[in-house]
Amino acid sequence: MIEQETVKWIKVGSYEEMSKIASSIFVKQLQNKSNSVLGFATGGSPVGFYKEIVKSYQEGKISFEEVTSFNLDEYVGIPSSSPASYATYMIENLFQHVDVPKESYHLPNGNAINLEEECLRYDKSIEAAGGIDLQLLGIGVNGHIAFNEPGIPFTSLTNIVDLAESTRIENARYFENLEDVPTQAITMGIQSIMNAKKIVLIAFGDKKVAAIERLYRGTITEDFPASQLLKHSNLTVIYGSEG
Repeated sequence: MIEQETVKWIKVGSYEEMSKIASSIFVKQLQNKSNSVLGFATGGSPVGFYKEIVKSYQEGKISFEEVTSFNLDEYVGIPSSSPASYATYMIENLFQHVDVPKESYHLPNGNAINLEEECLRYDKSIEAAGGIDLQLLGIGVNGHIAFNEPGIPFTSLTNIVDLAESTRIENARYFENLEDVPTQAITMGIQSIMNAKKIVLIAFGDKKVAAIERLYRGTITEDFPASQLLKHSNLTVIYGSEG
């Protein structure tokens, strides 16, 4: 296997180590540029990351007063106040614990009357903010990034996607049952993600091993959305498993 020249691979021995290394990159970003535009992810992988970020804020190492943030995605058709929404996730895991102004953090509106217009609006909002300086990503077991499922064009911008059954099953733990998991989401597209100046991808656990190994092999194909990241000029992959 040949490592990609523009990719920094960091193998860790624990979830906590992954979370600390990822957060340290964001802390350094904010220390160097207090008005950074940050891209945030949700799900199981970043929970520890957010705990470390909050800890750094509480220790006075960083402030969010000048930060603008954009989240990758949101479900279509559930209220933003729902316990399972990504808006709620971000409030509970980060926003309510730091000094970020409410008007400075953004998530796509999965309940917009015109979802296509909302997609265009979201991309324009990111562009108007100067683009994302540093983007956090996870990776799905099928290689999806954000909610970009296999087969979505690499050129895609923010769009509405039908969620793969494997993704719905993976996310069912956040709902009372599988039937409650939405079938669609609004998500930054692959090109939207690639437009970020720097990207940090985190993955830990046995379930993510196959996806990381496939990414490392380096074959770029739309059947494996994360593979496009290998073309990015500043990508850090922080990964590991229990084994």
